[in-house]
Amino acid sequence: MSGKNVCDRDRRELFEDVLHMLAKREKEEAKALRKRNIKVFSEILDSMPSLTYCTTWSDAQQMLLDNPRFTEDPDLQNMDKEDALICFEDHIRMLEQEYDDEKERERRRVRRQQRKNRESFQVLLDELHDQGKLNSMSLWMDLYPIVSQDLRFSNILGQPGSTPLDLFKFYVEDLKSRFHDEKKIVKEILKDRGIIVETSTTYEDFSSCLNTDKRSGNLDSGNIKLTYNSLIEKAEAREKERLKEEARKIRRLEGAFKAMLKQASPSIDSMTRWEDIRVRLEKEIPFEAITLESERIRLYKEYQVAVLEQCSHHHSKKKKSKKHKLKRSRSRSRSSESDDDISSRHKLKKKKKSRSASRSPSYMSESDDQEMERASKRHKKKSKKKKHLSRADWNSSDSDVSEGELEKRRRHLLQQLEADQ
Repeated sequence: MSGKNVCDRDRRELFEDVLHMLAKREKEEAKALRKRNIKVFSEILDSMPSLTYCTTWSDAQQMLLDNPRFTEDPDLQNMDKEDALICFEDHIRMLEQEYDDEKERERRRVRRQQRKNRESFQVLLDELHDQGKLNSMSLWMDLYPIVSQDLRFSNILGQPGSTPLDLFKFYVEDLKSRFHDEKKIVKEILKDRGIIVETSTTYEDFSSCLNTDKRSGNLDSGNIKLTYNSLIEKAEAREKERLKEEARKIRRLEGAFKAMLKQASPSIDSMTRWEDIRVRLEKEIPFEAITLESERIRLYKEYQVAVLEQCSHHHSKKKKSKKHKLKRSRSRSRSSESDDDISSRHKLKKKKKSRSASRSPSYMSESDDQEMERASKRHKKKSKKKKHLSRADWNSSDSDVSEGELEKRRRHLLQQLEADQ
């Protein structure tokens, strides 16, 4: 059928259908070409090792011009610039993500290695503790020569976080925190074995006793030493208190013994012998409480010395009373002077006062003042000298014989005490 037989309306519809089909085909081909260009462009970007997350778009364009795969492809040359830029940005974001992921992996790897280094150093400390070279009382300066020779110490140096010194301190603090619990275990072992720590107990005996018990297997040697020191301090305190109590008891016994001497024989003096007085005291309780005869003799002689000193003290009081009586007798003798002498002295004083009053202070010479001071000083010296002579005469006349006798007796008792000692 010829075209003349087709109406205009049908021809127009057919023409429009062909145009629509051609446009659709062109559109699909353009879409496929665009997709192909993006894919090939991305593959080219992936194949460029010099391209990093820091590369700029201008630097990437220069790199593409040097890439033959890009330059020899006319379709890529005609590729839309916006599509190429978008593809480049996606590729850069992918490179950035890969860089961040690699950085995170490296950070985790380093942290894992650092943790392993710390754990290895911790194992080294455990080994030293098991060998008895490290305990709760150890010092870093003492342990450093041993630790510094180990490779596990070198591996931990320079890394962030806890240093070898920090790990050592943490380790020692952990051992110290176990002190109270381990002290209870030590006391339980001693109690079960019926052992009491005394001041004479050595650390070797103490530790050897603990080592025979299975419960001491995990105990720290430093805590054992601290427990030993604590128990020794308590033992010393008990011993000190015991000695104090014994001293108080001895003082009470000695006081009772001297009180017995004072009550039983009030007439004891320096010439009384122990043998003479002993017979009367043998059945007394204070006498039997002092078991050593030498101690009884010592206390007896001390009592004699005390009695002698007490006697000397009373004697000196008597001398003072005699001096007081002498002063009173002198005052009485002065009061017995005649009334004429008193009246004459009174008149003389009045004359002196009148003379001093008649003189004006402004006209009194310095020589008169000096003369009056000298006269008063001479009067004082004479009165002091007279008092001294009178006291010396009184003392020599009253106490020469008694004082000498007391001194002789005192020396005799002291010589006896030295000979017994």
